[in-house]
Amino acid sequence: MKEFELKYGCNPNQKPSKIYMHDGSDLPITILNGRPGYINFLDALNSWQLVKELKEATGLCAVTSFKHVSPTSAAVGKPLSEDLKKACFVDDIEDLDSNPLACAYARARGTDRMCSFGDWVALSDTCDALTAKLIAREVSDGVIAPGYTDEALEILKTKRKGGYNVVAIDPNFVPAEAEHKQVYGITFQQGRNNFKIDNELLSNVVTENKELPESARIDLIVALITLKYTQSNSVCFAVDGQAIGVGAGQQSRIHCTRLAGTKADTWFLRQHPKTLNLPFREDLGRPNRDNVIDGYINGNEEDVCADGIWQNYFTKQPERLTQEDKKAWLSSRQNVALGSDAFFPFSDNIKRAAASGVKYIAQPGGSIRDDLVIEECNNRGIAMAFTGMRLFHH
Repeated sequence: MKEFELKYGCNPNQKPSKIYMHDGSDLPITILNGRPGYINFLDALNSWQLVKELKEATGLCAVTSFKHVSPTSAAVGKPLSEDLKKACFVDDIEDLDSNPLACAYARARGTDRMCSFGDWVALSDTCDALTAKLIAREVSDGVIAPGYTDEALEILKTKRKGGYNVVAIDPNFVPAEAEHKQVYGITFQQGRNNFKIDNELLSNVVTENKELPESARIDLIVALITLKYTQSNSVCFAVDGQAIGVGAGQQSRIHCTRLAGTKADTWFLRQHPKTLNLPFREDLGRPNRDNVIDGYINGNEEDVCADGIWQNYFTKQPERLTQEDKKAWLSSRQNVALGSDAFFPFSDNIKRAAASGVKYIAQPGGSIRDDLVIEECNNRGIAMAFTGMRLFHH
């Protein structure tokens, strides 16, 4: 296939629209079902790069959930605890632990379920039947993978009344070294960001605490590769092989950290016993449960525990999650990793990170206030590596 005509571009008024190879060669993708749009392909191609690099860096299969050209999460194929399964809405799945790709999907899709509503999924490995079944029951726009088993493809073809977008990509495709884009009729060219993120990048630990255990190194790699494909400015919290809070596209670094930290806190509080045991009505769908859980944790638009409101969601009035509950639970969360796509200009970022259990940090360094940032890490026993590499993505 030399080119594929799209229904429209970013918006319905932006026509004509198509994708094609600048050199006239065949596209490295095959559309197996549906008709993906412009933004779908932006998500698909960015998300594929993320999982491809994450698998190469860790040796573990990887999955990411993308929305509007940024990941909501990314994860590698580690087994889930029973509480984590319940928080991710996969506690009903038998033999999940024996399928690393399905585990990676459950983690990536289950992290920030509100932001993942209507997402694009990327899989590092061939999609199997169990992973397809998990994808099929979530609200999603499409999936990209290097291949699909026959059973998996048939399952995915039943989604969205047969219109679900399924794309296969050639895993051996190597893009040209030069990238081009146009803005206001002017063509920009730059070299592809082929910078390799791996353990070597974490060798320059600048804090008094030099300890970076293997689990922390994997988490920092997950965070940094996630950031490589996140709209900048961006900060990412990760733990247990999973990005748990992505703060994307903020103009201020501290706002990135606050946003990502708040998402990480919400993720942890989804696993609080009170949250896990909310008495939902059986007729309340999964997306509505996500909204209610977010309201239960964060307070948001309505008090879901209040008289006259709880009856819409629960079989009985739930016990509130108090500020004391939240503080005690979050204070027990430890060994979280944090990556930043550019240097931290002030130590306030470290203070906010520590409030969400951050013990390990990777950032480029290079601020005139690096000494103050290092001092704050030393005061809190945090190990921080300077990578020397900025990871802006626009």
